[in-house]
Order: sequence, then C-alpha cells, then structure tokens
Amino acid sequence: MFSHVVVGSDDLQKSKAFYDAIFTASGGNAGEMDPKGRLVYSKDGSRFLVTQPIDGKAASCGNGWTIGFACASPEEVDAWHSAGVANGGQSIENPPGVREVGTRKLYLAYLRDPTGNKLCARALMPA
Repeated sequence: MFSHVVVGSDDLQKSKAFYDAIFTASGGNAGEMDPKGRLVYSKDGSRFLVTQPIDGKAASCGNGWTIGFACASPEEVDAWHSAGVANGGQSIENPPGVREVGTRKLYLAYLRDPTGNKLCARALMPA
C-alpha cells in the first residue's frame, strides 16, 4: 500500500549514523544522499527518506504515530534495536519482546530516532 515514508531532521549526519545502523542491522543498506540533499534508503521496492523540512522550519515528530519496519526474525529485531540505541536512538515502551495481539504473537521493539520519531521493528512469531 505504501511506496515511501519521509521524516524530517535538523541534523542529517546524526540521522544518517542512526538510520545506517538500524537498516544495516536488519538486512538493509546504508543510505545515500540524493541530488536534493535527502537521505534515501531502499529495500524490497519501498523507500524511506530523511530530509530537512522544505518549509525551512525545525523538524518535529508526530504525536500518536509510529513507523513500523518488518523484520524476518526476533534476532533481526534485537539487532535493529541494539544498533539504534548504540547510535543515538532511545529505547521506549517495553523492552523488546513478544506481544500478543488477538490470536497472533509478534516480536516488537520500539525506538525514538534522534529527532524523536517513533519507530517499531516487528517480526511475526510462528503460530
């Protein structure tokens, strides 16, 4: 359903260190700067971009929203989370672990990036 997600940042180098760490820890690649000065990550046909706000105002995070990233296993979620914390992210919510949602079990971890954006890594647990 989604083709891309864009978040703002006032410090692209700090954001690059954080996002390079979480994306490479979960099987992706380091980001590249495009001609417009945006940091771009691509995987499996989707794109995630980090940019300074076009309107020139300070970047801010949304209240009440979360960006979720699919991971292949609980180990990949843990690597994502550890890489984020080690590179300027803040662990939030409960520690990484299994959550029950109806009849499904998910392995989840939550972070805030250096700008304050809320992120979640998710792996589906076997039935």
